[in-house]
Amino acid sequence: MRYLGFRFIRSILLLLGVSLLCFLFTEIAPGSFFDEMRLNPQISPETISAMEARYGLDQPWPDRYWRWLRSIARADLGYSISYNVPVAPLLWSRAKNTLLLTISAMVLTWIVSVPVGFWAAVHRGRFADHMVTVVSALVVAIPEVVIALSFLAIAVRWRILPVGGMASVDSDGLSFLAKQSDIGLHMLLPTLILVTVESAIIVRHVRASVLEVLEAPYVHAARALGISQVRLLLRHVLPVAANPAITLLGLSLAGLLSGSLLVEVVCGWPGLGPLILEATLARDLYLVIGGLMLSALFMVGGGLFADALLLLFDPRIRTGGVDAH
Repeated sequence: MRYLGFRFIRSILLLLGVSLLCFLFTEIAPGSFFDEMRLNPQISPETISAMEARYGLDQPWPDRYWRWLRSIARADLGYSISYNVPVAPLLWSRAKNTLLLTISAMVLTWIVSVPVGFWAAVHRGRFADHMVTVVSALVVAIPEVVIALSFLAIAVRWRILPVGGMASVDSDGLSFLAKQSDIGLHMLLPTLILVTVESAIIVRHVRASVLEVLEAPYVHAARALGISQVRLLLRHVLPVAANPAITLLGLSLAGLLSGSLLVEVVCGWPGLGPLILEATLARDLYLVIGGLMLSALFMVGGGLFADALLLLFDPRIRTGGVDAH
């Protein structure tokens, strides 16, 4: 519990630091939501001043930050100026779509990456291993936005998959199963992009971890004792190589979350990405901060989940053999 408690306290401090930076950067960024209104002669300066006072934008940013921190205890993330609604329910309606996309992509990524990385390590130096290494290195070298735009262009050009939105125009008249199938088809393109990008990274890490275990002295001793290859790999190599992969799980979730925000914008998936971009362009202060904080919360939560798994599977941490700090 000391291990998890330290990780939890560190996560809280990290979220506080992120929130402070969000307020600081939004303060030094040029412009505000009411700049265009000031150019309209039909809107008086008194009206704009009253609106700024309503949202607390007439106060210094440390005062706004302190008031925002106190409101967090009530699950109140502020008020959106653009939508004229509370930020929390607005974000949650989009966050559900982002979580659906991210979790689906993470499950598929690990289903694909672990066997491929393990298989490449076992067949080290062969043609298949070289192909996996070259392809993964190529995908890692290409910027994510280029991969996303390439997949989008292929889907639009040959009409392979539906693009934009979460459902078809006529989805209201479909049955429940047909609606779920329609959502799955719309989710397939952004999921495929995320799986392609993240799998290239995880395959390389899994391959390197398995190769390191295969060179360990106890593996050579087990081979000399005549243990079969299948038993050696499944009972001795895979459990030891799993610890770095578990640590990588939290990092992969963070990478998928940050990548999903970009992919959502490119593919038109109605998640947090388009909402945060729209709020940033409109300078909707509390909506931008709330969206960034919710994304940071998901990433920190992924790290805590990976720490809990590592505590469960690594006895060295439970016995104090590994420093919790």
